[in-house]
Amino acid sequence: MSDEIRYDGRVAVITGAGGGLGKTYALELGRRGAQVVVNDLGGSSDGTGGGSSMADETVKQIIEAGGTAVANYDSVATPEGGEGIIQTAVDNFGKVDIVINNAGILRDASFVKLEPANLEIVLDVHLRGAFYVSQPAFRVMKENGYGRFLFTASAAGLFGNFGQTNYGAAKMGLVGLSNVLAIEGVKYDIKSNTIAQIANTRLTKELLGPIADKLDAECVTPLSCFLVSEDCQLTHEIFSVGGGRFARIFIGLAPGWIAGSDAKPSIEEVAANMDQIRNTDGYIIPGSIGDEMKAIVEMMKG
Repeated sequence: MSDEIRYDGRVAVITGAGGGLGKTYALELGRRGAQVVVNDLGGSSDGTGGGSSMADETVKQIIEAGGTAVANYDSVATPEGGEGIIQTAVDNFGKVDIVINNAGILRDASFVKLEPANLEIVLDVHLRGAFYVSQPAFRVMKENGYGRFLFTASAAGLFGNFGQTNYGAAKMGLVGLSNVLAIEGVKYDIKSNTIAQIANTRLTKELLGPIADKLDAECVTPLSCFLVSEDCQLTHEIFSVGGGRFARIFIGLAPGWIAGSDAKPSIEEVAANMDQIRNTDGYIIPGSIGDEMKAIVEMMKG
């Protein structure tokens, strides 16, 4: 058994920590020594309403277990809300070391029936919300030379799911956001990773059906908490997690086909070479846009 992973002296901000996955993270980090900012607007799963009781209950449980925590009720969906969440950490604990962007809502509808307002609010909470919280946090982390970000994506974004164009687009956007933070954070020991989780929470209960009972939220907690620990040196990664299974997801780049460095290929030539373009043998996993450019240059030389 390896040494216990601890978070003593670390300050963690967790959005949407009044229930579901966020609450399990808050309790676990609090139990292992972190000072926790429990953020929750206290609204329903579609983002309506609000209240302090959910965040307060999580804080109460952390304190009763011997930990340290404060509540924050700001909405992640505005720049002011994001600033307020991070300010709560700085005012109470002097810094922020860990941000878990977990807050989320659902407004599902098939593509042709999706109303623009339901696109906007889902983007606001998931994608813009993660940006608004992470930007002020990144500034503090950069100054301190340490930070850990975790973004909550979804298979709905990475692979697609019927009726979730708004949610899927927002979740895939978080992968891009995390990847850039991973690159910009390298010299400041700021790591950024993403999970695509499957868990039985109030947001997913109706979607999962009979398998829900086997997908306990606490099966996701160990990976998420590891990824925001000092022990974790991984960055720029995506993981599938659920039901006690943990697996890497990656975006690969195939070698492809090149018409020649000076060639102007026709539509017909591209069509004729589609099998080679799609062939995944010898793929790489780019760590940045530079790796893609390098692959193109090498093909041109070849």
